[in-house]
Order: sequence, then C-alpha cells, then structure tokens
Amino acid sequence: MKKAEIAVLIPCYNEEVTISKVVKDFKKVLPTAKIYVYDNNSTDKTAALAKAAGAEVRYEHQQGKGNVLRRMFREVDADCYILVDGDDTYPAEAAPEMIKAVVEHGADMVVGDRLSSTYAKENKRKFHNFGNKLVQGIINKAFHAKIKDVMTGYRAFSYQFVKTFPVLSKGFEIETEMTLHAVDKNMQIENVVVEYRDRPAGSRSKLNTIPDGMRVLWTIVRLFRDYKPGFFWSFIAFILYVIAAALFIPVLVDFTRTGLVARFPSLMVSGVSAILGTLCLFTGIILKSIVRSNRRDFEFKLQQAAQSRKK
Repeated sequence: MKKAEIAVLIPCYNEEVTISKVVKDFKKVLPTAKIYVYDNNSTDKTAALAKAAGAEVRYEHQQGKGNVLRRMFREVDADCYILVDGDDTYPAEAAPEMIKAVVEHGADMVVGDRLSSTYAKENKRKFHNFGNKLVQGIINKAFHAKIKDVMTGYRAFSYQFVKTFPVLSKGFEIETEMTLHAVDKNMQIENVVVEYRDRPAGSRSKLNTIPDGMRVLWTIVRLFRDYKPGFFWSFIAFILYVIAAALFIPVLVDFTRTGLVARFPSLMVSGVSAILGTLCLFTGIILKSIVRSNRRDFEFKLQQAAQSRKK
C-alpha cells in the first residue's frame, strides 16, 4: 500500500524567535513529511531561518492568515495536511495521532484540542479563555456540533477537505470558517487533545483580542445566515410579526370600541412590518432550498476531489 504523503503547513508573520524550533521539531517527529513555511510579509528573519532549518519557504503578499491558507491549499498537494502556527505553542509530538485520524479513520478535519488540556493555565490572556469558550458554546449549540476547540491553530485535514474548502475569510476568523464548513457539510471531524504552551519570551501574538474577536462573532452570524437561512430569516420574520402585532392590537381595540382608527401611523408601521416579515419568511424558504441544492453539488465535488487524488 502506498505510504501517505504528509505536508506540514506553517503560516508565518514575524516569527523569527520560534520558527527554527518549530521546523526542526516537525522534521524530527515526521521525517518523511514535506514542511512548507508561508511567509506573510515578515519584516524580520523568519523566512531565512525557516529555510536554514530545512523548510521550503513560499510567500503570500496579501496580509492575513486566511489569505495565506488560500495560497497554501491551492498550491500544495498531499494525502494529509498538518496546519500549525509558527509560534511554538503546539507540540509536534501530537501530529502522528492527528495524521492517523485522517489516514486510517477517514477524518476530514482533526481538531487539536487545547481547551481540554493546558490552555487555561498556560495562556496569560484571560479574555482569550472566555472568548474561546464563548465561541465554542455558540457554535456547538447553534449547529448541534461537538467541537472541542473552535479557534485552535493546530489541525489536520484530508485532501478532499483542502481541495473543496472555499476560503472566504482574510484573517484569524478563518478557523471559525473552517469549523463551520466541516460541520455544515457533515464532514467527519475528530478531536485530539494536545498540550498547549504559551509563547516564549520575545515572541509576540498578532491577535488583537477585541477587533479579531468581533470579526469571529460576525463570521459566526454570517455563516449561520448562509448555512441555515431558513431558521435565520424565520427568526427575523418572527420579530417583525411581533412588532406588527404589538402595534396593531391597540389600533384594533380602539376601532372595536369607537369605530374609528385614530392611530394611522401605528397602523401603517404595523402593515409594513407584517409585509417585511412575510418577505423574510419566503426569503428563508427559497434560500433553504438553494442551500440544500448546494449541499448536493458539494457531494459531487468531494467525489471529484477523491478521484483526482487517486489518478
């Protein structure tokens, strides 16, 4: 049986403090894997140090992790992909178990679960702990999923996932997008608990807690709208119907009592709200049908990706 080709993908921006160690650790644990470092406009020695450590260095000039992943997924072919940050916060020793889940168990995405191990203790930014738990809870509740760590930067993917995943996000919200895509498309997801260690001295996080956190939450709303339009638009329709009823009932009470309509503005706003609610309701029904059709088309894309890898 042909041995699986493994690619280690490391997106980097100004990681000269840690990149050499990350590359060397993965070369030691996965000696047959091809290691790619994609430099994203670093102003330090990241690219040179990665190359000296034995990685193949490539470049993405559009700033943002999502842009880097788009380039990686487009250019690299392998049976299994390991995606890891270049900040030395994830252990290379966990990679073989993640690869096994893809190659032997048929998983499409393997989540390196930090939250079930040392993340809360090692991470010094307490708001990040709260934010990770919040996002995890929202997604698992809204999408009926069992994802242990939505925001982790340590994952493994199948060839089919990489070649059929449409990268739309530009920045750190890409992790949320990948997770929701896999959940929505009923792809096989497995969780592997990994140890987490905080960045070493001299290494600085590129994540801006509040702005990037808001972008992640907006991504959840946007993807919920795209993946579950029936529920999304029905909920808005319900709110509009409630507003319409709240405005119409007092007008109706006055009319039955006096035979006169004294609140024309309320009546007009009520009517407009009811009409908008009906439009939202039918929008959700139509979009739900389109999403169902898109899911069928996606299954054919998965089959085509699987066939192309076998050739």
